[in-house]
Formats: sequence, C-alpha cells, structure tokens
Amino acid sequence: MLLSVDPQSAAPLYEQLAAGVRAGIVDGSIADGERLPSARELAASLDLNIHTVLRAYGDLRDEGLLDLRRGRGAVITAPAQNLTEVEAALDALVAASTRAGLGAETTLALVRARLR
Repeated sequence: MLLSVDPQSAAPLYEQLAAGVRAGIVDGSIADGERLPSARELAASLDLNIHTVLRAYGDLRDEGLLDLRRGRGAVITAPAQNLTEVEAALDALVAASTRAGLGAETTLALVRARLR
C-alpha cells in the first residue's frame, strides 16, 4: 500500500490521505482486515503532522471504512465490493450532473443535503 499527498494541491492533506485509502479499498490494493500504519508512522513517513493523519483516520472511521482503536491501530473494515456499487452509482450521478449542467459545488451540496 502506497499513500501519498501533494502539498501543492488545493485539497487539504487529510482529505488527500482519506481519498487515497478509499481508492485503495475500491481498487483492491487495500483489503478488508488490513492494518494501516499507525498515525505516528504514517505522519513521519509523509512528513505530516500526526493530527493530519488522525483527522483522515477519524473521517474514515466515521464513514465505517476503518476501525480505529488505541493500542490496536487502524484496521480496514469495508470489503471492496461494497464500495464498488457505490462507485458505480457515483459515476452515474456525475454523468447526470454533467448532462444537467450542474457544477461540482452544486452537485456536492445536493449530495450533502440528501445525506442529512
């Protein structure tokens, strides 16, 4: 598993880390039950603040993709096939949004509203 961040990107570093883990789950490079590096180890290897990694791990935990326990570490809890269906639905959403002429922010606002 190779996670990376781009300090020049407009996306926050924690979002880049979380997106990398999500992508790894979907493409199968990160398997259900796999342990991720500790927040301290990952922060050191990517030259990040530990709180940046903890924020990414916390977001993934809140999404149900990661089991995060003190002393046990971070363990993936989402099989890739569960996310594949969601990825397909998202692709359809993006296509429909594009056809309707909606921008990314409008589409995200609609998704956020539905999730509430």
